[in-house]
Amino acid sequence: MAKKEKLEHSELAGEFTDDGITVLVDIFRTSGSNEDWTMEVVTQAEDLIRWDEPFPTDRDAFDEFLAVVARDGIRSFLEDEEPSVH
Repeated sequence: MAKKEKLEHSELAGEFTDDGITVLVDIFRTSGSNEDWTMEVVTQAEDLIRWDEPFPTDRDAFDEFLAVVARDGIRSFLEDEEPSVH
């Protein structure tokens, strides 16, 4: 059985609440690496939204999350007819 790779989670990752809605923002990369950061948002209904492109820094990832919330609202992460891809 292959070893599961360990992940390093950004200090910017965590729960984010706006407009009465809380989501989990997870920003991570392989532990001990200098890889780019991956970002996922998990809703209370356990829907997972993952950005296709990685980010050079965890701050870039979190800033993108904040930009989406500012532009589209936190409700844009909730389940709709089409799956969300950012």
